[in-house]
Amino acid sequence: MTVDLLCMGEPMLEFNQLPPNPDGTRHYLQGHGGDTSNAAIAAARQGARVGYITALGQDMPGDSFIRLWQQEGVDTSTVLRTDKHQTGVYFVTHDAAGHHFLHYRTGSAAAMYTPSDLPREAIAKAHILYVSGISQGISASACDAVFAAIDVAVRNGVKVAYDTNYRPRLWPPARAAAVMHAAIAKADYAFPGEEDVRTLTGLTDPDAMLDFYLRLGSKLVVLKMGETGAYLATADARVRIPPHKVQAVDATGAGDTFCGSFLARILAGDDPPAAARYASVAAALKCTGYGAVGPIPRPADVWATLDRSAAGRG
Repeated sequence: MTVDLLCMGEPMLEFNQLPPNPDGTRHYLQGHGGDTSNAAIAAARQGARVGYITALGQDMPGDSFIRLWQQEGVDTSTVLRTDKHQTGVYFVTHDAAGHHFLHYRTGSAAAMYTPSDLPREAIAKAHILYVSGISQGISASACDAVFAAIDVAVRNGVKVAYDTNYRPRLWPPARAAAVMHAAIAKADYAFPGEEDVRTLTGLTDPDAMLDFYLRLGSKLVVLKMGETGAYLATADARVRIPPHKVQAVDATGAGDTFCGSFLARILAGDDPPAAARYASVAAALKCTGYGAVGPIPRPADVWATLDRSAAGRG
């Protein structure tokens, strides 16, 4: 299968905390996560031809991901399997402050990925390579592998998309900033999160944030601003993307859904503002259910919501 969007990173089996039962007991919903995997599935559900680069253990979580991707139409020909390392696992809990993560990923199969493992021919044939700060933060070898993948993409005219997705438990801000910004300097599309940028640069003004990433070299920057929407910029124009209001129960994977949906619509021929408006609705709809993957919407739901919004019906 020839893919248009090739995503790279660390998939993790997810256990997402559900609301308490009447007797106070809590249960966890088993699912799937990992930022670039979530984005790959979001893009595939929006109609893009998507593949994934990673390594999985020869274990139950690894088998589960292969089944998931195959069901979602995500090509798995560039996924390695190993009996030397396990697939990562994480837990999501919820409280008044939002959602929180507890990861078990040290020494995971994805973290042990190296530049020599890269499917260079597949990268060279794609239209867009998508990676993130997590893709690089999980280990030194994975970091090097992402840089090597970006180099293959750039040499072959493949566009690069990068999401900061800073996780303080993976690495300190100074190292994360140095690595991410070196990668983003080669990216065509940058998706920094507003909170990430505050931590990585000290900047607080959204326009200054956009200026910073445009100066690094990205041709298009989408500043993800959570509940306040997004802010899109090129060298020539800037557009505010309003949020779509929903009754949110779980924001896990919302940013990933935005990125995957945005890239899918770019591949479909949308201009960036239209792609961002679509992605904003898709990300909002994702938040109406529990789990990173299950609630990612299909195009019919996104288009219907956009139509209602355009007609002034919410």
